[in-house]
Amino acid sequence: QVRLVESGGELVQAGGSLKLSCAASGRAFNKYTMGWFRQAPGKEREFVAAIQWSGGSSIYSDSVKGRFTISRNNAKDMVYLQMNSLKPEDTAVYYCAAAWYLPIGSHIPSKDDFGDWGQGTQVTVSS
Repeated sequence: QVRLVESGGELVQAGGSLKLSCAASGRAFNKYTMGWFRQAPGKEREFVAAIQWSGGSSIYSDSVKGRFTISRNNAKDMVYLQMNSLKPEDTAVYYCAAAWYLPIGSHIPSKDDFGDWGQGTQVTVSS
C-alpha cells in the first residue's frame, strides 16, 4: 500500500497554468503506475493521465491531450501534473492514484485499476 498526498490546487484564470504534485510514501514507488483523475460536482470521477512505473509510457484523456503533461521523479517518490491552457471545464477535485505494476498501453485505465488514492486537491478555473 502507498499513501498519497496531493498539493498545488488553486484558483486560476482561464488560459493559465498550474502544476499539481503528489507525494507518495510506503511501498516501492518505482513499482507503481501513477494516475491523475478528476471529479467535478455532480459528475463521475474521470481519468486524466497516467504514467507507467518506469516513466517510459504515458497516456492522456482526449480532453487534456496536448495541454497537460504527467511526469514522475522516482528518486523523490513524486508524480506531477503540469496543466497549461486551462479551461473552466477543467474545474474539479484532482486525485492522485497508484496501481501496482499496471502496464500502460493504448487503452485508458479504469479507476478500478487503481487501489490507492489521495484525498484530492481543488482546481478552479475562472472564465
